[in-house]
Amino acid sequence: MEIRKATKDDARGIAKVHVKSWQETYQGIVSQDYLDSLKMEDRVPLWEKSLSESADSSPVFVAVNLEGEIVGFASFGKERTEKFEADGELYAIYILKQYQRGKLGLRLLQEGLDKMHFKSMLVWVLADNESRKFYESLQPEQAAEEVVKIAGREYLELAYFWKGINILKKNVNEKLRG
Repeated sequence: MEIRKATKDDARGIAKVHVKSWQETYQGIVSQDYLDSLKMEDRVPLWEKSLSESADSSPVFVAVNLEGEIVGFASFGKERTEKFEADGELYAIYILKQYQRGKLGLRLLQEGLDKMHFKSMLVWVLADNESRKFYESLQPEQAAEEVVKIAGREYLELAYFWKGINILKKNVNEKLRG
C-alpha cells in the first residue's frame, strides 16, 4: 500500500472514498435517506478545488492499493476555530471498510504528522462513530463537545486534542510497530 500526497488528479478517487466511507461508517447513525443522497459526482468539484487551492496549507494524503485505486485519505490543516491552543487539525481520515483495521489510518496520520510539523493537533469526531476509539487509543484529551446538524438532526461531536505532538507521534509509531 502506497501513501502519498494527493494531487488534483486524485479528486475523483478521494470523492469516491469520501462518499462510500460515509455510507459505510454512518449507517445506523445518520439518516439512511441522507446517506443514500450522497453522490460522488457532487464531491469531485469540491475536492478538485481543495486540492488546487490549498494543497500546501491543507494537504491531503492518499492510500493507494496495488491496483492503483485510492482506498483511503487523510486531510490536515490549520485548526479552524481558533478556540483551542492547537496549531493543527486533522480534518478527516476516511478509509474504505474493507481496508480498515490494517493500520492504514495510522500510516496516513503518520504521514501528515511528518509533513505538517504541528506542535499540537485537534480532531472532531461524532460521539456515535465507533471510529472515535481509534483516536482515543492515541491518548488525546477531550477538549470540547459540540452539537452539529446533519440532515436536520442533531449529533454530539467531540473534539480530541493532543497538546504535545511528540506524544502523539510516539503513540502512532508504537502502534505501527506493535
